[in-house]
Amino acid sequence: MALPIFAILAATSAAVSAYGQVQAGKAQKAALKEQAKQEELAAESQELARRQELNRALAANVAALSTAGISGEGTPASLALESAKQAGLSEMTIDLSERLRRASLQRQAKQATQTAGLAAVSTLIGGSIKAQQLMGEEGD
Repeated sequence: MALPIFAILAATSAAVSAYGQVQAGKAQKAALKEQAKQEELAAESQELARRQELNRALAANVAALSTAGISGEGTPASLALESAKQAGLSEMTIDLSERLRRASLQRQAKQATQTAGLAAVSTLIGGSIKAQQLMGEEGD
């Protein structure tokens, strides 16, 4: 008579464990999505700061050139243009890197729920097998 109770307890334990695994997966997914959102906000803030710094540097260059009596034509203009191009390339590289990191977090979030679901199914199958074994022992 005790064996069916153990079988029921094994099945119940497996179900509770599976539920916990699914909930843990959901919590991990939410945390990763929140982290991705926070990183996006930080990236936007950093981009704004970099652009402001670039604008200050370009304005300082223009002011220094005009103070020195150098016109904004010819070589100084070419240097300023090249400097702006390099800054733009740097911005694009940083932006791409940040987008890739956020995409990675989104993939991890999706994978967390899938992994938790698979673990829960595995736990349920294991609990079912254990319950079956216990029920089989009763018949012996």
